[in-house]
Amino acid sequence: MKYSYYAFFCLTLLSLSAEAQVTHGNQTYSRADTLRGSLTSPYRTCYDINYYHLNVKVNPQEKFISGSNLFKFTATTNFTELQFDLFANLEIEKVIYHGKPLVFKREFNAVFLSFNEEIARGKQDSFTVYYFGKPTVAKRAPWDGGFIFAKTDTGEDWIATACQGVGASIWYPNKDQQADEVDSALISISVPNKIMDVSNGRLIGKTDLKNGYTRYDWKVTNPINNYNIAINATNYAHFKDRYKGLKGDLSLDYYVLPQNMAKAKKQFTDVKRLLTAFEYWFGAYPFYKDGYKLIETPHLGMEHQSGIAYGNGYKKGYLGTDLSGTGWGLKWDFIIVHESGHEWFGNNITAKDIADMWVHESFTNYSESLFTEYWYGKKAGAEYVIGSRKNILNDQPIIGNYGVNKEGSGDMYYKGANMLHTIRQIIDDDKKWRSIFIGLNQKFGKKTCTGDEIIEYFNLQTGLNLSPIFNQYLKFKNIPVLELRQTGNKVECRWLSNLAEFNMPLRLNNKQQTWINPSTEWSVIHNISDVKNVEIKKDFYIETKILNN
Repeated sequence: MKYSYYAFFCLTLLSLSAEAQVTHGNQTYSRADTLRGSLTSPYRTCYDINYYHLNVKVNPQEKFISGSNLFKFTATTNFTELQFDLFANLEIEKVIYHGKPLVFKREFNAVFLSFNEEIARGKQDSFTVYYFGKPTVAKRAPWDGGFIFAKTDTGEDWIATACQGVGASIWYPNKDQQADEVDSALISISVPNKIMDVSNGRLIGKTDLKNGYTRYDWKVTNPINNYNIAINATNYAHFKDRYKGLKGDLSLDYYVLPQNMAKAKKQFTDVKRLLTAFEYWFGAYPFYKDGYKLIETPHLGMEHQSGIAYGNGYKKGYLGTDLSGTGWGLKWDFIIVHESGHEWFGNNITAKDIADMWVHESFTNYSESLFTEYWYGKKAGAEYVIGSRKNILNDQPIIGNYGVNKEGSGDMYYKGANMLHTIRQIIDDDKKWRSIFIGLNQKFGKKTCTGDEIIEYFNLQTGLNLSPIFNQYLKFKNIPVLELRQTGNKVECRWLSNLAEFNMPLRLNNKQQTWINPSTEWSVIHNISDVKNVEIKKDFYIETKILNN
């Protein structure tokens, strides 16, 4: 999550100058955008990335990094050239393959690596990229991407990374697309001796390098997407706990500034509450082998897998405010709940293309409502998500443009959550609703998928054709409008939609809780003679319009 929706900012991507290559609607994209966002380039599809060993030394005084990344891969076809990615402001010292340097060329932030002989399909192989330089420093993390070099109140260095959207190649070489995740990783981060690094997974080693730096080795045993790999370093204090969950004991590790230890022990009790609620709704926490960590950071927060970044100031709500305006959001810490919700949607289930980021954000935003429902009742959960509608802009489609690393509107958060809440009403079966969420995490867990695959799963599990409903909310900026008119002693209705096939049932807010089934053609609402008596339940996120006779 990049929080663009809180103040309705869009992530500012690194500016790239190039000749225009592709135009989608009002957007013009460059060759650099295509190189970054393409999922179908033969230079990317020719290999499946299996493993990284990222080994980086961070010099906070110079704001300088140096190190290497080992790529282990499996060839998916015969090839002699592949693409990996690294931002152009970082220098590549060399690329080593079987002890010898390889020739490479750079185009914008893409790197094309040439092998001296053909790599045969099915071969498992590896190469190592050595690099150095001053990485991009984020100006407004986590809204933009890069390194954060800060200081604690006691003067210690406080380092972090955040790079969702802009891409992990802003600070380390990798195959920078969400469609292909490494199966596991070793993250070795060297920092000055006075501070420590906390990254993803489990700490398996700590080595004094005898040069004023200490290396921390973190092992990730689960698939992980690139933007989730993170550095967090300062003079952390550490405390721990355990949660007895669906798969046994889950280790809980907390890394906070020493002066905040007492506040953290009180505030972080929300962790067990969220795990209880989300394991009920979504199934087992996906990363038991890597544990769960909450790490205090100099930025607001991010869903870094098994190492959630936390910067909410030990306040309930979002920095002390309730984004829903209902009061329910002040009963829990927004960053803890939302970012941890991403462990299921975003980290366990990952969209192949950032254009489908609604798969991450709509479900996770709705997880806030489900958390509220679990602890405070179904009415409270509904009030929370309905209250969030005040933040919806309906400015552009939720789905972005594919193949160019372009996300859609920030409405993927609140509007996406209300879309899901609306579809829940149509399904009208809470047991089925819960089984769909659990099933999604079982079917697509630790995999990458498309938005269409998620929609098709809903269709399959419900036996309904929900595609037109999903498409209206996701692909068009407008929400469906229910038109009503009085015709004599009859009331008629129809849908105004961007889709001719749009057909969504609605429940009236009357004593009988009557269902109606409007289409894009006029039809009579039976047993109602006055248009003024037509009131749709608020759970449906639609607009109603009464036409004058």
